[in-house]
Amino acid sequence: PGGPTRMTRFPLLSMAASLRAIPTRVILEEIQRRVFCVDKEEKRVILVGPPGCGKGTQAPKIVDNYCLCHLATGDMLRAAVTSGSKMGKEAKKIMDAGKLVSDDVVVGIIKENLDREDCKIGVVFDGFPRTVKQAEMLDEVLKSRGEGIDGVIQMDVPDELLHARITGRYIHKASGRSYHTEFNPPKVAGKDDVTGEPLIQRSDDKPDNVARRLATFREQTEPVIAYYAAQGKVVKVNADQSIDAVWTDITASMDKVGRA
Repeated sequence: PGGPTRMTRFPLLSMAASLRAIPTRVILEEIQRRVFCVDKEEKRVILVGPPGCGKGTQAPKIVDNYCLCHLATGDMLRAAVTSGSKMGKEAKKIMDAGKLVSDDVVVGIIKENLDREDCKIGVVFDGFPRTVKQAEMLDEVLKSRGEGIDGVIQMDVPDELLHARITGRYIHKASGRSYHTEFNPPKVAGKDDVTGEPLIQRSDDKPDNVARRLATFREQTEPVIAYYAAQGKVVKVNADQSIDAVWTDITASMDKVGRA
């Protein structure tokens, strides 16, 4: 009497067995993370910037320092398809047919993710919204939850510098090791440092495609920045600095986000 019922006891036993399989160090790190996150302020922010601006470097640091979850469109779509969720099945059907996933499906997947435990304190939206229509749909979803976008961190770099950053990137296909002709060159030009195998350049990083990607960003995403700027929510960060200097500016911006 008073103890766990038969119905609740088995899930608890199953959870305990699962925990035993996890290394103690990992459990302690998770406990430390949760203690660190207890008093963190709720924040829902959009990280936006053109290809090559450094979002991929800075987003994980924002996630870790502010205890937010990271919702990136591509990752969410892949995870939803793998999980077999309702929206994931819908997305798979569309992608298998060679079509673009509709805004309704993408927003539906975002709604599924917002209920994740790690999204309770807040979210970094990365790569979404890409259009004003998507921004309006996202605002409606958040409004229905009594939430809203607190700020937009705009990582700003001139196109000519972005072009040099992106077109200089090369990778070793088998390992994923990446190099840059100027910022991180291989010991031998065109060769992987470890294997000596030839490096390749992704098709997206070739000059003609870079110009197209930047033009698409300006055409589609700059109206999104204007949409949130009209609400007084955009903070511009100069991303043409060292990684540490950019991070310093981002933390200064993040500390202001959400405050009255």
